[in-house]
Amino acid sequence: MKKVITYGTFDLIHNGHINLLKRAKELGDYLIVGVSTDEFNEIKNKLSYHSYENRKVILEAIRYVDEVIPESNWEQKVDDVMNHNIDLFVMGDDWKGKFDFLKEYCEVIYLPRTVDISTTKIKIDLQQVKNG
Repeated sequence: MKKVITYGTFDLIHNGHINLLKRAKELGDYLIVGVSTDEFNEIKNKLSYHSYENRKVILEAIRYVDEVIPESNWEQKVDDVMNHNIDLFVMGDDWKGKFDFLKEYCEVIYLPRTVDISTTKIKIDLQQVKNG
Protein backbone atom coordinates (compact mmCIF):
# COMPACT_ATOMS: atom_id res chain seq x y z
CA MET A 1 0.00 0.00 0.00
CA LYS A 2 1.37 3.40 -1.03
CA LYS A 3 0.83 6.08 1.64
CA VAL A 4 0.62 9.79 0.81
CA ILE A 5 0.69 12.77 3.15
CA THR A 6 -0.09 16.45 2.68
CA TYR A 7 -0.45 19.38 5.07
CA GLY A 8 -2.37 22.61 5.34
CA THR A 9 -4.77 24.76 7.28
CA PHE A 10 -7.76 23.76 5.12
CA ASP A 11 -9.97 26.61 6.30
CA LEU A 12 -12.91 27.66 4.10
CA ILE A 13 -12.74 24.50 1.97
CA HIS A 14 -12.93 25.28 -1.74
CA ASN A 15 -12.43 23.53 -5.07
CA GLY A 16 -8.67 24.13 -4.94
CA HIS A 17 -8.48 22.09 -1.73
CA ILE A 18 -10.63 19.35 -3.22
CA ASN A 19 -8.50 19.24 -6.38
CA LEU A 20 -5.31 18.93 -4.31
CA LEU A 21 -6.77 16.18 -2.13
CA LYS A 22 -8.12 14.28 -5.14
CA ARG A 23 -4.81 14.46 -7.02
CA ALA A 24 -2.86 13.49 -3.89
CA LYS A 25 -5.11 10.46 -3.33
CA GLU A 26 -4.73 9.41 -6.98
CA LEU A 27 -0.97 9.12 -6.38
CA GLY A 28 -1.38 6.44 -3.72
CA ASP A 29 -3.71 4.16 -1.81
CA TYR A 30 -4.03 5.96 1.54
CA LEU A 31 -4.08 9.73 2.10
CA ILE A 32 -3.18 11.32 5.43
CA VAL A 33 -3.83 15.04 5.85
CA GLY A 34 -1.90 16.99 8.48
CA VAL A 35 -4.06 19.91 9.56
CA SER A 36 -2.63 22.94 11.36
CA THR A 37 -3.87 23.16 14.93
CA ASP A 38 -5.27 26.44 16.21
CA GLU A 39 -2.12 26.90 18.33
CA PHE A 40 0.14 26.34 15.30
CA ASN A 41 -1.91 28.82 13.28
CA GLU A 42 -1.30 31.39 16.03
CA ILE A 43 2.46 30.82 15.75
CA LYS A 44 2.15 31.32 11.96
CA ASN A 45 0.05 34.48 12.51
CA LYS A 46 -2.76 32.80 10.59
CA LEU A 47 -6.39 33.34 11.48
CA SER A 48 -8.85 30.56 10.64
CA TYR A 49 -12.60 30.88 10.57
CA HIS A 50 -13.10 27.24 11.62
CA SER A 51 -11.48 25.65 14.66
CA TYR A 52 -9.08 22.75 14.24
CA GLU A 53 -11.79 20.32 15.38
CA ASN A 54 -14.26 21.64 12.79
CA ARG A 55 -11.66 21.58 10.00
CA LYS A 56 -10.80 18.00 10.98
CA VAL A 57 -14.46 16.92 10.81
CA ILE A 58 -14.89 18.58 7.41
CA LEU A 59 -11.77 16.88 6.01
CA GLU A 60 -12.77 13.50 7.39
CA ALA A 61 -16.02 13.78 5.41
CA ILE A 62 -14.14 14.19 2.11
CA ARG A 63 -13.96 10.86 0.30
CA TYR A 64 -10.32 11.27 -0.75
CA VAL A 65 -9.10 11.61 2.85
CA ASP A 66 -8.37 8.45 4.83
CA GLU A 67 -6.95 9.98 8.00
CA VAL A 68 -6.47 13.42 9.54
CA ILE A 69 -3.66 14.19 11.99
CA PRO A 70 -2.80 17.42 13.82
CA GLU A 71 0.09 19.56 12.60
CA SER A 72 1.51 21.29 15.66
CA ASN A 73 4.86 22.60 14.34
CA TRP A 74 7.03 22.85 11.24
CA GLU A 75 9.51 20.27 12.51
CA GLN A 76 7.15 17.30 12.88
CA LYS A 77 7.07 16.36 9.20
CA VAL A 78 10.07 14.00 9.33
CA ASP A 79 8.59 12.22 12.35
CA ASP A 80 5.19 11.97 10.65
CA VAL A 81 6.76 10.51 7.50
CA MET A 82 8.68 7.94 9.55
CA ASN A 83 5.90 7.08 12.05
CA HIS A 84 3.21 6.69 9.37
CA ASN A 85 5.44 4.89 6.82
CA ILE A 86 4.84 7.56 4.20
CA ASP A 87 5.94 6.91 0.61
CA LEU A 88 4.99 10.27 -0.90
CA PHE A 89 4.79 13.83 0.45
CA VAL A 90 2.55 16.15 -1.63
CA MET A 91 2.16 19.93 -1.45
CA GLY A 92 0.97 22.72 -3.71
CA ASP A 93 3.68 24.13 -5.98
CA ASP A 94 3.62 27.48 -4.19
CA TRP A 95 5.77 25.58 -1.63
CA LYS A 96 8.17 24.26 -4.31
CA GLY A 97 11.56 23.44 -2.82
CA LYS A 98 10.57 24.16 0.78
CA PHE A 99 10.17 20.50 1.71
CA ASP A 100 12.95 18.96 -0.38
CA PHE A 101 14.68 17.95 2.89
CA LEU A 102 12.04 15.18 3.07
CA LYS A 103 13.47 13.53 -0.08
CA GLU A 104 15.81 11.67 2.25
CA TYR A 105 12.76 9.89 3.71
CA CYS A 106 10.17 9.72 0.92
CA GLU A 107 9.31 10.98 -2.55
CA VAL A 108 8.30 14.68 -2.67
CA ILE A 109 5.92 16.08 -5.28
CA TYR A 110 4.67 19.65 -5.69
CA LEU A 111 1.34 19.79 -7.52
CA PRO A 112 0.15 22.80 -9.52
CA ARG A 113 -2.37 24.91 -7.64
CA THR A 114 -5.89 25.43 -8.94
CA VAL A 115 -5.86 28.74 -10.82
CA ASP A 116 -7.78 31.74 -9.43
CA ILE A 117 -8.76 30.26 -6.06
CA SER A 118 -7.30 30.39 -2.58
CA THR A 119 -8.58 30.95 0.94
CA THR A 120 -6.79 34.32 0.97
CA LYS A 121 -8.55 35.34 -2.25
CA ILE A 122 -11.92 34.31 -0.79
CA LYS A 123 -11.29 36.42 2.33
CA ILE A 124 -10.21 39.43 0.23
CA ASP A 125 -13.24 39.07 -2.07
CA LEU A 126 -15.61 38.89 0.91
CA GLN A 127 -14.02 41.98 2.46
CA GLN A 128 -14.44 43.89 -0.81
CA VAL A 129 -18.12 42.90 -1.00
CA LYS A 130 -18.58 43.96 2.61
CA ASN A 131 -16.93 47.35 1.96
CA GLY A 132 -19.04 47.85 -1.16
